[in-house]
Amino acid sequence: MPTALITGASRGIGRATALHLDALGWRVLAGYRDPADAEALQAAASDRLTPIPLDLTTPDDLRAAANAVAAGGLDALVNNAGIVVAGPLEFLPLDAIREQFEVNVFGTVALTQAMIPALRAARGRIVNVSSVNGEIVTPFAVPYAASKFALEAFTDGWRLELRRDGIVTISIQPGAIATPLWETSRTRAARLATGYPPEARERYGRVLALLEAARMPARAIPPERVAHLIATVLRRRRPRARYVIGRDARIGLLLRALLPTRWFDALLAGRRRA
Repeated sequence: MPTALITGASRGIGRATALHLDALGWRVLAGYRDPADAEALQAAASDRLTPIPLDLTTPDDLRAAANAVAAGGLDALVNNAGIVVAGPLEFLPLDAIREQFEVNVFGTVALTQAMIPALRAARGRIVNVSSVNGEIVTPFAVPYAASKFALEAFTDGWRLELRRDGIVTISIQPGAIATPLWETSRTRAARLATGYPPEARERYGRVLALLEAARMPARAIPPERVAHLIATVLRRRRPRARYVIGRDARIGLLLRALLPTRWFDALLAGRRRA
């Protein structure tokens, strides 16, 4: 029975992936932060799924996850956990940007480092849930895009450095996904805005209002589609290095490739004009 460790499995893509792999007969270690989410996840799954507390910024959780994997081996690591920090770069607190990287980059790197010995023994796979924003910067969500750019670099590095050990590393680049991340991102943006000086509201008032009122777009696809893609990638003999999912993501990457930079910049800037 293959084993997968999934971060951020409480909701969204992580939860959908945990349940899908469980249904396919995998042993699943599902990382969570809120005990209530763990109970709900366990109730929806078989006894092959084991929720484990896993806050990527907590060293004790990382050590406990490594111990859990050492006891049963690891065939796949799905790095899915992440947050979104949004706001005007001119006024975003550095602590908020650091938090963005602590979760999306440094926590992911630390966990992956801890899991490499088990993955090497199983000739396993690393699947990093990145984003189309790992290649395209969206104005006023720059810390998030920067963290995904960094994750893409680490993905390339692991793919190159670990290939001789039989470890395959893959990046998944979704566009808009129907997950609670939209709500939590909106709440975080509104909270950060309360600490901005009056000048921020004067210069970026319309943008801040849009961020604080942001809702999940109608084009967002269900997280189950990403979960099915991840399961396919884990079973495919020779997977590609990257998979883009979502019509908006594919169109965005196509336009970036075809348009001059100044035209593409104008297109992106026009979406959230201050």
